[in-house]
Amino acid sequence: MKALTFSRFGAPEVLEFREVPDPIPGAGEVRIRTRAIGMNFADCYRRQGRYHLEGTAPWIAGYEAAGEIESLGEGVTGFQIGDRVAFADCPHAHAELVVVPEGKLIPLPEEVSFETAAALLLQGLTAQYLVRDSHPVEQDESVLVHAAAGGVGLLLVQMATLLGAQVLGIVSRESKAQAVLDAGAKEVVLFGEEWSQAARDFCCDVDDAGMILSEGVDVVYDSVGSTLQRSLEAARTGGHVVFFGMAGGDPVPVDPRYLMDTSKSLTGGDLWNVLRTPEDRRQRAGELFDWVGRGLLKVSIAARVPLAEGAEAHRLLESRTTTGKVLLIP
Repeated sequence: MKALTFSRFGAPEVLEFREVPDPIPGAGEVRIRTRAIGMNFADCYRRQGRYHLEGTAPWIAGYEAAGEIESLGEGVTGFQIGDRVAFADCPHAHAELVVVPEGKLIPLPEEVSFETAAALLLQGLTAQYLVRDSHPVEQDESVLVHAAAGGVGLLLVQMATLLGAQVLGIVSRESKAQAVLDAGAKEVVLFGEEWSQAARDFCCDVDDAGMILSEGVDVVYDSVGSTLQRSLEAARTGGHVVFFGMAGGDPVPVDPRYLMDTSKSLTGGDLWNVLRTPEDRRQRAGELFDWVGRGLLKVSIAARVPLAEGAEAHRLLESRTTTGKVLLIP
């Protein structure tokens, strides 16, 4: 089979599309022929040597894809050859063939295409646990979403709005603002502007005499990392920041005394700690598929890049010029 690989860390130029041995499914595993593969910032981090990797060089990045089951390992009983499936948390996805444990498979309804599944699952499941688990969004809450025009961002804006929140989105370029507004955000601010002040102004309560009673949003969802301290400043007294990514670099250390003095809370988030069982995966994915089927959640695909040209997909994602999901197509 062909796969997108790298044997050293660095820029997209280290990637090689090459022939590698076909993976063999073991007991309880299936082999999938991929039809659409999801690109994520974590794949760039892996290529850079900043994120966990499975196996040894040449490494194959990627953790989500959709396709058809091509062969079954011993003991697999819940699936058959030809079944349409997807997965969101299994390594080596940037390849024509991927071996996946049966328990990590998510059956695809006929109305969900391979591309929709690959564009939705990992980022959709991420946005879902952020609004359901990390900070359960409630009616009329104020929410700040970083990178609001990205893959997770657009889904997060839609879900928070669906749950009744007022959303302020941050985007890197003016050209991305309309997509975020269309996703349900009440307002959009550019990253280069004083966005932390904009967040305080977005939700500012004053008394009859004009005195400020409180300012800042109820929750900030921060996937940038280097912005963490300013995200804390954008949250109201007693507010909450959820840190779940480092697209802009590592965060500076947070002084716990600041959290104490402002009664603010900081939560870390990682999807792998949420997808613990087959039931977790399928129940959570089922909610996403239901929202998509009812037109409540729209999946945006920014680009479809041939797997053989995967380095270009890495460059595109890192450019921060995209709105929505970047897919690799075998």
